[in-house]
Amino acid sequence: MAKALGFDFGTTNSVLAVAAGDTTHSMRFDSLAGSTDAMRTALSFMKDANLGAQALKVEAGQAAIRAFIDNPGDCRFLQSIKTFAASPLFQGTQVFAKRHTFEDLMRVFLTKLRDYAGDGWTDQYSRIVVGRPVHFAGSNPDPALALERYGAALAEFGFPEVHYVYEPVAAAFYFAQNLKQDATVLVADFGGGTTDYSLIRFETKAGRLTATPIGHSGVGIAGDHFDFRIIDNVVSPLIGKGSQFKSFDKLLEVPSNYYANFGRWNQLSIFKTLKDFTDLKKLVRQSLEPEKLEAFIDLIEHDEGYPLYNAISATKMQLSKEDETEFYFAPLGEMSRRTVRRSDFEGWIAPEIARIEAALDDVLQSTQTPPETIDKVFLTGGTSFVPAVRSIFERRFDASRIESGGELLSIAHGLALIGEHDDIAHWTANAA
Repeated sequence: MAKALGFDFGTTNSVLAVAAGDTTHSMRFDSLAGSTDAMRTALSFMKDANLGAQALKVEAGQAAIRAFIDNPGDCRFLQSIKTFAASPLFQGTQVFAKRHTFEDLMRVFLTKLRDYAGDGWTDQYSRIVVGRPVHFAGSNPDPALALERYGAALAEFGFPEVHYVYEPVAAAFYFAQNLKQDATVLVADFGGGTTDYSLIRFETKAGRLTATPIGHSGVGIAGDHFDFRIIDNVVSPLIGKGSQFKSFDKLLEVPSNYYANFGRWNQLSIFKTLKDFTDLKKLVRQSLEPEKLEAFIDLIEHDEGYPLYNAISATKMQLSKEDETEFYFAPLGEMSRRTVRRSDFEGWIAPEIARIEAALDDVLQSTQTPPETIDKVFLTGGTSFVPAVRSIFERRFDASRIESGGELLSIAHGLALIGEHDDIAHWTANAA
């Protein structure tokens, strides 16, 4: 009988893993977009006459993306919903005149995963182990609020036990299954919204893996912030950032907060419903460069956020492999075509790199752990491939000690494995 379910609720992707004894497997999801074991953390809502006046057709993950692309203008699309978890300012968003709280969105997302899993989701799980970042994303995040919201969303699924484990601890546990000898392991988990570190001592006693947590640290910065820097420096100037408008006899700059909303993936999906967007449209007639603001408005009204997300992500990935690459976004035409150099990108993300590095220094200094005493460094998450990120570790640790892998699956499988342990309380981080 399956006992533990590991749930990696990620900013970009989410994974469910099932454990039975010492083995795990990823839950498979079958939707109109095909079969996969990792789901994009996204939702789509559409009106459907066949379901009644008040009912909505809901899809999640890749199916939500497909629905959004196939039905532009008719589909409400939300992504990166995890970034709202710890925000007291986020009280909900309107979806076709119905207010959805964070708890509602998380519950709907997990319900769709259950539906897509079919027979793969049973009622025999004795506990669910949910990953949580060391520090939640957002300004002034409230971790207690985030866990309260998680708990409310999960309550309807009837799990006898719900536990929370730091995401890098779960990744470390997954990685430690392959250790050949006792080791002190540093895990750096780079998600879409947070960067988390865990330092753990793994030892085998009487044939059983044991672990002693040494320390944790983290910062609410990761890959989405790098994407924002590309948007802010490459795209935003094309759609009016830095331009001016007339207000009576004064020339004023178009407010920068419009571009902060536009550049954050979590905000982009609700930007159309914000007062900022209404105010932006009023500025066109007063603008000295109205064509730029019109291009901005067109991107929002035609729901070009997701295609832009793909173009930005592709640019970032290429810069991890090459010194320069070409950026082009068709909805903005030829004016968007430009060469982006890795050296420029690294300059743009320098503030974020500094904070990521400071969080690493924090866990090493607070635990009084010299880098040379760490046996293995495990990097997980797509942002770990960014050269400026990898160099943080290569400056401190010998290359032979640095490993990476399991970018999408390590956390969920580690959570499921931890869920099989009788001493699960030793691993949990249920308090804020």
